[in-house]
Amino acid sequence: MTATIPPAAPSPAPSPDAASSTASALAPAPAKLPAVTYVLTAGTFLMGTTEFVVAGLLPAVAADFSVSIAAAGLAITVFAIGMIIGAPTMALATLRVPHRVTLTAALLVFAVGHAIGALTPDYAVLLGTRVLTAIATGAFWAVASVAAVNAAGPRASSRALGVVLGGGMLANVLGVPLGAFAGQVIGWRGTFWALALLAAVLCVAVARSVPGTSPADGPAPAPSIRAELASLHSGRLWLVLATCAMVTGGVLSIYSFISPILTDAAGLPQSWVPAALMGFGIAALIGSVLGGRMGDTHPLATPLVTSIATLVVALALFQFAAVPAAALVLFVLLGLVGLSANPVLVGLANRYGGEASTLATAMPTSIFNLGTAIGTGIAGAGLASGLGTRGPLLVGAVGAALVLIPLGLLILRERGAHPVR
Repeated sequence: MTATIPPAAPSPAPSPDAASSTASALAPAPAKLPAVTYVLTAGTFLMGTTEFVVAGLLPAVAADFSVSIAAAGLAITVFAIGMIIGAPTMALATLRVPHRVTLTAALLVFAVGHAIGALTPDYAVLLGTRVLTAIATGAFWAVASVAAVNAAGPRASSRALGVVLGGGMLANVLGVPLGAFAGQVIGWRGTFWALALLAAVLCVAVARSVPGTSPADGPAPAPSIRAELASLHSGRLWLVLATCAMVTGGVLSIYSFISPILTDAAGLPQSWVPAALMGFGIAALIGSVLGGRMGDTHPLATPLVTSIATLVVALALFQFAAVPAAALVLFVLLGLVGLSANPVLVGLANRYGGEASTLATAMPTSIFNLGTAIGTGIAGAGLASGLGTRGPLLVGAVGAALVLIPLGLLILRERGAHPVR
């Protein structure tokens, strides 16, 4: 993945690309983002780390609990399911709760869940803690997205979201590779303890920097669950959400199983996996920041271009996964283009939610993870089938192709050529 939102709900008139280009030409230089943006980014860094650090620890987790690697991949899938539940439900449940309280409570639950996960000898309990921490993560991402938009203001909303969501990408640069490396040195449980400790420390920073006022305070109308649910009536919003699901379903099907892909298909040693994850993360961070900047002026063109590029890279990776150098380069390129439009998609959801857009802004977090859950579930089945490591690659390529369907319909809708209700 914050109360009232920037631009009003769009009308069938000019497209977002044209309207925001005109506004950008007349507006002064972008203002500096508020400091709270970077505190929230630290939170999404932790959340992004825990969601996918298991991808680099699959062999260790599988060996510890005596399960298959495909079964160990369920730790990623169930986390995504928890995020699906947590983001929208917690956004509504905390609608009138001060953002500071919600974010701090989410971090505390996150810390406790990881501590329990690090202690348990039971794989079912581990999966349960993954769901618990995922719900807390969903709450944090949802509220952090709205808080970032509110703090930055309408003109810098996509830029602020690019930075905050970039925390998740930074997790892929530092958190996930370091977690994978730590797992090889001190065990995966040590990685979980580190996440628990960092979350507890971040609680202090959140308590000091995030405003303590309730979203219901101030001159704006008090938040209303009915109004929030009514914001989901937008056909454009659901096309954006469908695009979100396809984006992560495709890209993360490959990312989540990159360890067996690189070691079994490409023949690389396990020690190369953290480096590959870091390369993906650096590229994804760059792509997220650039995508956020481009999205303020080209909110439709940006996801279209990156989606086409992602499809090309996914097909190439499917074809050349057995070539070590090609597999590494293509995996990094997948990071650069695959998730770079996510801040733009969140910004579009925010816009299409209209005035009551807290839920609309939270929904992409849920839907991103719905795509992840479905994609990794199918990819795990593909890995366990006769396709082997080609299974996740095939799922990723198909997902990348499917992105173009809802995104294309959205573009046609905006240009008035294909009305969607």
